[in-house]
Amino acid sequence: MSIEDDIALLESVPMLQLLGRDALRVIAISADSRPLAQGEVLFREGQFAEAAYVVASGILSVGRENAALAKRVGQTIRVSRGGLLGEIALITETKRPATATAVEPSVVLRIPRVIFMRTIESYPDAAARLMQAVTDRVENTLSELDGVRRHLEAIEPAPRRPR
Repeated sequence: MSIEDDIALLESVPMLQLLGRDALRVIAISADSRPLAQGEVLFREGQFAEAAYVVASGILSVGRENAALAKRVGQTIRVSRGGLLGEIALITETKRPATATAVEPSVVLRIPRVIFMRTIESYPDAAARLMQAVTDRVENTLSELDGVRRHLEAIEPAPRRPR
């Protein structure tokens, strides 16, 4: 893929689109393309995460390796072209919460955290847009969790605390 193709791919990712074309050009120039064979593991649950990946072609399956936990939190998901894997790794040190495996021959673009952080430091407007989007997402998640809490309390009232 050419740099222009990589930029177009990055622009198709909602979170990355917030950065703008100039910032994405810097990221595209620094991103590594990695082919995966069918069945190849991109990363494993519990591994240290220093980069995120954008699916350029193919399909990856993402799920928990711990079968009991997978039953509680849901099955695997499939991610195709334009999907972003490991977005939290772009902004903080973390471990992989799941394993990603190529379902078919695939290609991903690897975006190292260090490159991403240097880029947003160089583009403060892009950083502000990204921060606002993350803030909005956290607020939406908290609101949804509050709705779940209210629903659960309606089913079974919370126990009274002793005085």
